Amino acid sequence: MKLGMIGLGKMGGNMAERLRRHGHEVVGMDPGIESADAHSLEELVPLLAAEGQPKVAWSMVPAGDITDATIKRLGELLSEGDLVIDGGNSNYLDSIRHGEELAAKGIHFVDSGTSGGVWGLENGYALMVGGTDEAVAIAQPIFDALSPEKGYAHTGPVGAGHYVKMVHNGIEYGLMQAYAEGYAILEASPLGIDVEAAIGSWQEGSVVRSWLLDLLIKALKDTPDLDGVASVAADSGEGRWTVTEAIANGVSAPVISAALFARFTSQHREDDKAMKVVSALRHQFGGHAIEMTTPEGEQH
Repeated sequence: MKLGMIGLGKMGGNMAERLRRHGHEVVGMDPGIESADAHSLEELVPLLAAEGQPKVAWSMVPAGDITDATIKRLGELLSEGDLVIDGGNSNYLDSIRHGEELAAKGIHFVDSGTSGGVWGLENGYALMVGGTDEAVAIAQPIFDALSPEKGYAHTGPVGAGHYVKMVHNGIEYGLMQAYAEGYAILEASPLGIDVEAAIGSWQEGSVVRSWLLDLLIKALKDTPDLDGVASVAADSGEGRWTVTEAIANGVSAPVISAALFARFTSQHREDDKAMKVVSALRHQFGGHAIEMTTPEGEQH
């Protein structure tokens, strides 16, 4: 089928390529990329017309004001029966609002929590989708192409996709923090432990084996001893939102909360070995910018 991909960065660009490899026609739009098919929504929407299907636009731009502006303008340019998909990390309350605003114009809306980072092109993307059965059915061929087997779920009504992705990212905080603290303890041991070898032994047969562990091993090979990696890890909105939801619903979430607070602490530029691991892991799976120290120890 035909669709427009809005935002051709690390995620959007690779998703567009994966869809093309699966036989879909993708019209890419990004004002900052000269080779894009369109450089504005006004240019994009007329290019989405296809016989036998409504116009479909998938937004992969940063959450917040940019997503708000994008969806508002799409609501002005698209027609009744067309479909907007937000695959970014929007707050689920924003997605519910977007769905209501577009529904008033007869335009379908789906919120798709999307995980896979820079590895999704080859491995596929985990998709957590919220929307009506009718809206999801329109985009089902797209979801089938993007996701690996068992990597897709229609999780509920509009808002449910981004709610599940929010919790997914909160769990990610806790997992990364646990690996980071384990690394720091091993590295601080007076026994002279070969930390890379020790952690590598967990990759097969261990109950703590995981893709994140594999990425930690890769990070240590790329940057031995994490030399030069600054001990600061940024926090994105999803970790905060997950803790907020836990409080609002009376759910105890000490691990996720502690992992979030540890990131806050790291942002005060304290020397923390564990935060070097978290920073390195964020770079490995998501391509997030990584801070490095200068030879004199200053961060940049």
